[in-house]
Amino acid sequence: MEYKKYYRKTSLKQKGVGSFFLEEISKKKPKYFLEIGVFHGVTARNVCELLFKIHGNNFQYIGLDLFEENDENKHEVIPNTSFSSNPIKQFYYKYIKRQNPYSLDAVKDLLKKFKDNIHLIKGNSNKVLKKIDMSKIDYVFLDGGHEYNTVLNDLNCCFEVINNDGTVLCDDYDLKQAPGVKKAIDDFIEKNSFNCSIICNGRFAKIEKFHIHNENH
Repeated sequence: MEYKKYYRKTSLKQKGVGSFFLEEISKKKPKYFLEIGVFHGVTARNVCELLFKIHGNNFQYIGLDLFEENDENKHEVIPNTSFSSNPIKQFYYKYIKRQNPYSLDAVKDLLKKFKDNIHLIKGNSNKVLKKIDMSKIDYVFLDGGHEYNTVLNDLNCCFEVINNDGTVLCDDYDLKQAPGVKKAIDDFIEKNSFNCSIICNGRFAKIEKFHIHNENH
């Protein structure tokens, strides 16, 4: 299953990781997908393409991100959004597209093919996530702020998803530069006794409800 980069930056760029991610999504065939941490929208576009293949137009994608770098968000670990090492891409976005690929408008542009299926929300997950109705969400890709308290807040807001037999897939479980991610996931799992599988060579933590038949795994 090919993960396309759409001439933008993505955190799933390492060989095989994007394809692994899409295979994971396809196993569950979700209809209501939430991504926390949209960045340039590459994962969003790949997910929408996959869900369209599975469900036609009968799916919803919700994407939440800061969509800007400012003083209020300076404590969050935001990936480098510039193309400083790639002058061709830098020129393309500055002079041809005339847009910042990390902006809300640029991500909307990338997802315009699915404009009836998507809902993009600009804001900090610490404030916005608790206002989202999680009752229908059946899959969450968690790749937002990497501070301990932010990750824990996001997971707590996703409790209902897991409890309703949905899946939360967390990125960067093994990221040394952001140890708060692993600690928050471990603490959340211990408190709530959910099933957590560490997959893709430690990259992702997949959190689901325990079922009798997999308690020995």
